[in-house]
Amino acid sequence: MTVIAATAIAVSVFVSFQVASELMDRKLRATAADQLYADSRVLAANAERAGLAQVPLPPYPGSGRLVRVILPDGSTRTPVGQPALPPVSEDARRVAQGAATDLLESTDWNDGYRVYTLRSGDGAVQVADLADDSPINEFGFGMLLIGLFCVAGGALVGRAVARTGLAPIDRLTAAAVHVAQTRDLDADIPDEGGGEIRRLTQSINNMLTALRDSRQAQRLLAEDAAHELKTPLTSLRLNVELLIRLDRRGTLDSALPAESRTRLLHDLGAQLAELSTLAAELTEVARGDVSDESTELIDLADVVVAAATRARSRMPDIEVTLDVSSVWVSGRPAALQRAVLNLIDNAGKWSPADQPVQVRLFAEGAWAVLEVDDGGPGIDAADVPRVFDRFYRADSARALPGSGLGLSIVQRVVDAHGGRAGAARSARGGALLQVGLPAASPPTASEWLTAGEDTAVR
Repeated sequence: MTVIAATAIAVSVFVSFQVASELMDRKLRATAADQLYADSRVLAANAERAGLAQVPLPPYPGSGRLVRVILPDGSTRTPVGQPALPPVSEDARRVAQGAATDLLESTDWNDGYRVYTLRSGDGAVQVADLADDSPINEFGFGMLLIGLFCVAGGALVGRAVARTGLAPIDRLTAAAVHVAQTRDLDADIPDEGGGEIRRLTQSINNMLTALRDSRQAQRLLAEDAAHELKTPLTSLRLNVELLIRLDRRGTLDSALPAESRTRLLHDLGAQLAELSTLAAELTEVARGDVSDESTELIDLADVVVAAATRARSRMPDIEVTLDVSSVWVSGRPAALQRAVLNLIDNAGKWSPADQPVQVRLFAEGAWAVLEVDDGGPGIDAADVPRVFDRFYRADSARALPGSGLGLSIVQRVVDAHGGRAGAARSARGGALLQVGLPAASPPTASEWLTAGEDTAVR
């Protein structure tokens, strides 16, 4: 900033000096020419009265203008003691001979003189002065001193202004380095300065807040996952250790009858399935909103039907009934199907064998509404606000299989699609889980054809 300020002032002073010098030089030349013209008119008038050969030429006083008379024969007269002027030029001779205009301004810069020639009688008179550039030089020296002073002052002022203006940046950088070195995301950077610096500080503070929330969410996820994994792993370890110990003693057949072994193996299989489900759900939760699946226009009814088909294969003892209408939404098909499947799985855990899980899909204004109704005991009023929280399980659900992650995944998918989720008590007394997604317009005929061609290509 200091170098830029000093350079800008130096360039400005240099350009100003060049312009001012040119204007001053032109003004001095014009003034000198006017003075020579006036002096030559006086000398020519005297020569007209007294003649070129007799016109008095006082001795040169040692300074001031120089004069010369050009006689008709080409010879010249000059005052006594006057320095020699440059030889008479051809243009001056033409003026003396009357072959050119009466007035001819001739400037000879080689010898440092300005010469003015004027026709008089049968010859001409000349008035000259030294081409004194000292005013320009003095002016240039003064401008140089002023320029150096301005550059130095501008550099100091620019440095002071830059340091003052960039002080918040220095403090911001120091705070960022401190956060990077200490990993302390709780230390907010002071919000100071204005304009772009203030917005930059606020953006970094917002980023730190997001990182702090993300780290807190990761910590909670790890703690909750460890807690949820502890019970099935402990049970699985105890059962396996029991089998190993009995096998080493050779009393496996006598200590565990066939019925007990079958029940034990069934428990092991259930625990392994629970661990697999929990691992898959933990992976899904840990991924957050990261997904390679693209958003597309889909009929939500197709997604619901596909999810219900998968649910029937996973819960053959539970009946799933569908009452769906075609409602189009913009979303990710696989994520939506996972959410619907989790809703149906949750309902299946609560519904008795003689009470089907009812799935309804319909349009309500600008929303596509999905309802999953089970015939179970319903949700306690105290549990309704926390139904979709991660790892939350009601007291009555502790003995049932599950990890408490299924409905939290539903909530995340719904939020990612700009929807809403809620829970209530159904008309049958069971739980009624509702999901609303923004509806979209159905595709046109041309969009249908394009989609069919894309499918055929794939």
